[in-house]
Amino acid sequence: MSKPKVTIGHVFKTIVWPRRNLLFVGLILIVISRISGLVLPWASKYLVDEVIAKKNITMLYYLLGGVVGAIIIQAVTSFLLTKLLSVEAQHLISVLRVKVQKQILRLPVRFFDNSKSGALVSRIMTDVEGVRNLVGTGLVQLVGGLLSAVICLVLLINISPMMTLYVLLPVAIFGFISLQAFNKIRPIFRERGKLNAEVTGRLTETLNGVRVIKGFNAEAQEIKTFEAGVEKLFLNVKQSLTSTSLVTSSATFLLGLASTGIMGIGGYMIIHGNMTFGDFLSFTLYLGFMIAPIVQMSNIGSQLTEAFAGLDRTEEIMNMTPEDDGITRTMKIGTIKGDIAFNNVSFAYDEGKSVLRNISFSAPNGTVTALVGTSGSGKTTIAGLAASFLNPESGTITVDGVDLAKVSLDSYRSQLGVVLQDDFLFEGTIRENILFPRPGASEEELLQAVRAANVDQFTDSFEKGLDTVIGERGVKLSGGQRQRVAIARAILANPRVLILDEATSNLDTESESLIQDSLSRLMKGRTTFVIAHRLSTIRQADQILVIEGGEIQELGKHEQLIEKKGRYFELYTYQARI
Repeated sequence: MSKPKVTIGHVFKTIVWPRRNLLFVGLILIVISRISGLVLPWASKYLVDEVIAKKNITMLYYLLGGVVGAIIIQAVTSFLLTKLLSVEAQHLISVLRVKVQKQILRLPVRFFDNSKSGALVSRIMTDVEGVRNLVGTGLVQLVGGLLSAVICLVLLINISPMMTLYVLLPVAIFGFISLQAFNKIRPIFRERGKLNAEVTGRLTETLNGVRVIKGFNAEAQEIKTFEAGVEKLFLNVKQSLTSTSLVTSSATFLLGLASTGIMGIGGYMIIHGNMTFGDFLSFTLYLGFMIAPIVQMSNIGSQLTEAFAGLDRTEEIMNMTPEDDGITRTMKIGTIKGDIAFNNVSFAYDEGKSVLRNISFSAPNGTVTALVGTSGSGKTTIAGLAASFLNPESGTITVDGVDLAKVSLDSYRSQLGVVLQDDFLFEGTIRENILFPRPGASEEELLQAVRAANVDQFTDSFEKGLDTVIGERGVKLSGGQRQRVAIARAILANPRVLILDEATSNLDTESESLIQDSLSRLMKGRTTFVIAHRLSTIRQADQILVIEGGEIQELGKHEQLIEKKGRYFELYTYQARI
């Protein structure tokens, strides 16, 4: 996996520049706000030197009016700034989350085999949040703070060049320390995103597998594992806080020295008549207005560093090649007949470790092909290749004579149906789960699928029928009930190619007899691949492939293979004895 580092230029081009008009308005608002803020130190000089010294009541009223007006302007601009930029930042976060989720769903199945769902949730929900500091008030405050510091610097020089020069030395040292600290913090934030994803992923697994955990009395073990992950996350946060506190402490120390020096130099100049008390008060306030944004910029710099670290991880996902990249899979196919052929197909999950070797067979449209063999022989891999979840390392798979590797996935998978041994049901109602492949199906089409899969056998006894909420992963249904809902879903999808991973293996004898007829109707006229664990269920298959060691050891109908008394005969008679 590539690990690109997001550059300032890339961020400016893709995130900042498209929102330049909004940011420009924000910049104007913050300039107005910061200039308004300088009215108070400007007025303090006249308050001391002109109003108090000369007892000028009229000027006092003017000064108070000007200060109040400036405060009102500051309040209004601050409100508008937050309303405009913070809302846009949250909108951008929403857009990026959708964009990342869309990209992740386009990645190959093999990516998900190697990724934790909780970690991917963290990638989508957490990593993009940092952009609020780029498009929100963070970036504008950084620019506005820099502008304020420059304006205050000019005013300070105008009051006393010598005192200003003394101040600039610790400020420069502080700036150098901040830059070094931020360079160190960025990889820490990046690692934090990774750790957070791991901890979230493990927590998600724990919650999903809570029955297994309780069944094996493994709560203490899971708590220990989670504590270890949280401890790593804490140590990472501790490391970043140490670096950040170094910046803050440096600011306190260096700027404190500057203030002490200013007191001494200013006091000396006032005593010798080189500076009025009003000038000294203005200088002190201007200095505060210059230092405050500099310290604020260090905090914003930390936030921007975190944002870049999150964008680094987001960029990793966005740079991955989707399974349907639009370059090789360019062929759109219409309604297919379903003639599928494997021609010398080989496949390996890891380089040098072949799972399938030179597999060749044909599955004519409307036929049932059963895949049998011991665990790990390659049955599921063949089904995954037929479903286009995997791509062959060598050889070709054709559908109606067209190379499947060149066919756009949406045009093929829209005609594909899958029923797995442990099929996944979404949290929601039975109705929503059956309608999943065709949300726009009519009520009559839905009820036909329900009856065909004998779902009504148990939903009729539920108070809310098809509108019964089944919980996460269908936990409120029995295994057989979940399987029948999955079969109804496949019936409603009306696919041309059907993949069945022993769809009756979770059913009791009564449920199995109810569904066998439904499956027969479902498979009729469709090209079907059945991964068979119980060989008694595939006696009527048009062809049976006996897979051993990634190769086809035997091929034929049930009666033919029994007569050969080979590997299939061994497997069948062994199960019959059991």
